[in-house]
Amino acid sequence: MSQNDHAGTTAVRRPEVVRLTDVSKRFTVRKDSSLKERVITLGRPGRQYRQDFWALSDVSLDVRAGDTIGLIGHNGSGKSTLLKVIGGIIQPTSGSVRQRGRIAALLELGAGFHPDLTGRENVYLNASVLGLTKEETTASFDAILEFSGVGDFIDTQVKFYSSGMYVRLAFAIAVHTDPDVLLVDEVLAVGDEQFQQKCLDKIKEFQKQGRTIVIVSHALDQISALCDRVVLMNRGRMAYDGLPDAAIERFRELLSENGVGKARPEQITRAAAVERVEVLDAAGRPCSELHEGEAFRVRVHLGVERPLDRWALGVSIDTAAGGMALASNTDVLGITLEPLTAPRHVDMIIDGARFNPGSYYVNANIAGVSEPTSHSLMQAA
Repeated sequence: MSQNDHAGTTAVRRPEVVRLTDVSKRFTVRKDSSLKERVITLGRPGRQYRQDFWALSDVSLDVRAGDTIGLIGHNGSGKSTLLKVIGGIIQPTSGSVRQRGRIAALLELGAGFHPDLTGRENVYLNASVLGLTKEETTASFDAILEFSGVGDFIDTQVKFYSSGMYVRLAFAIAVHTDPDVLLVDEVLAVGDEQFQQKCLDKIKEFQKQGRTIVIVSHALDQISALCDRVVLMNRGRMAYDGLPDAAIERFRELLSENGVGKARPEQITRAAAVERVEVLDAAGRPCSELHEGEAFRVRVHLGVERPLDRWALGVSIDTAAGGMALASNTDVLGITLEPLTAPRHVDMIIDGARFNPGSYYVNANIAGVSEPTSHSLMQAA
């Protein structure tokens, strides 16, 4: 229950627009990457081909008319999955979800757009999905076009659009479909500063109109300024639900609790795990402070419980506020790692990165584990 419900005995209780009760969502992660591998290893004893990953676990949440709620947490904590469940984009494995009113969801770049259709055609397609008739869309079309700033490109296939044009058009459609509930997932970070300000102004206009907004963002200053309530997600569960400043403080406590060299045993896979992460300077010496543009390496120490023939390693660097500053993995880099048969370490060299002054968390993950399993703290100067 939101803290606003206790404002006073004479306050009007605002109606619920969304209620989640004991919601859990399970995804199945396959460990064999091709049909050939499945056939070859079929029936081989001792091998598990699937692993369950619970993106959400027993989440109960009520959203009332007029709320502006922020969802924050680590990458992989369940924020986006929760937003998709609220919007009805995905169905929970267990639990119940009840909604009322028109919901407009701006979840990810280009979601709902058909690349071979023009911007104009996608406006009508998206608007129809959100419940508008053709006549209603036509009446709003000029306002959508003006807000998006796409201009003459409206009759160009959207596969030729830049990421900024995608976001501008998608946001323009979402806010002009007269939604009762607006769901926004981090996509505002893609647009330019002028468009971001236009979006923020539109969100504030919605707030004055008493509409309900749920925002996922790593920009904690934005969350603090816009939201009257914040939900902190941690490993698929709600870690906090309440006032923004308290939620943000609790999030920073979680970051510090997983500080230098602390592994999370509950994230260890049956095959292998990240045990420790070190930051080394160019000469290979451990360091905790770096200068702008200075080359360094991230050394990831791995433990092994059983051999892995095929595996991948990822590294990300997050700001103290939880935003991602840099990320990559061996798949993206086109690196094939040799079989992992014994404990070892792997170095990833980072050269030319320019971080703003401040504290950063260096994270690593292995073999498809989506949430960081170990952290190291780095200072940029």
